[in-house]
Amino acid sequence: MSGEHDGARVSLAREEGFRFRVRFGAEGIPAIITDEPPPVGAGAGPNPSALLAAAVGNCLASSLLFCMQKARLEVQGIEAEVRTTTVRNDAGRMRIGEVRVCLAPTVTPEVREKMARCLEVFESFCVVTESVRRGIEVKVAVEPRVRGGAGDPSQPSDHTPGALIGGG
Repeated sequence: MSGEHDGARVSLAREEGFRFRVRFGAEGIPAIITDEPPPVGAGAGPNPSALLAAAVGNCLASSLLFCMQKARLEVQGIEAEVRTTTVRNDAGRMRIGEVRVCLAPTVTPEVREKMARCLEVFESFCVVTESVRRGIEVKVAVEPRVRGGAGDPSQPSDHTPGALIGGG
C-alpha cells in the first residue's frame, strides 16, 4: 500500500475479570478502563463495540468539522449520536451489523446554506469509517507467557515477542 504511515499503538493489560486498562502510545494521554457489560463483566467501562462506535462517530465529526473549517464556515459546536445493532452471523456469533451516526453541527442559517460541498465529501476523508466500511485486515499472534519452570519468560526464547504484530 502506498503512503503507509505508522498508525496507532495501544496496549492492554487485564486488571480482573473482563476489565482491562488500555494505554495509548502517546505521552500525556491517560489510560482508560474497558469492560464487558454484565453478566460477563462488571460494566466498569466501555466495551469494544462501544469503543468502535465512538471511533466512527468521533472520526466523522472531526472530518465534518475539518472540512467546514477549511471552507471557513464557522461551527459553533458539534455533537454526534452513534447507535450500533448486533446480529448473529451464519455461525451464530454476534457481530456488529450496522452503525448509524447522526451528526448535529450548530451553525447559523447562512453557514447551513454554504455547507453542501462539505456534506458531499467529508465522509471520504474519515479514516476510521472508510476503513470499517471496506474491512480491515487483522493479523493476530498468540504468544503465551509461561510463569515458572522451564518456560519462564526470563529464559531465552527462539522468537521475538510481537513478531507477527503488524508484520505477518
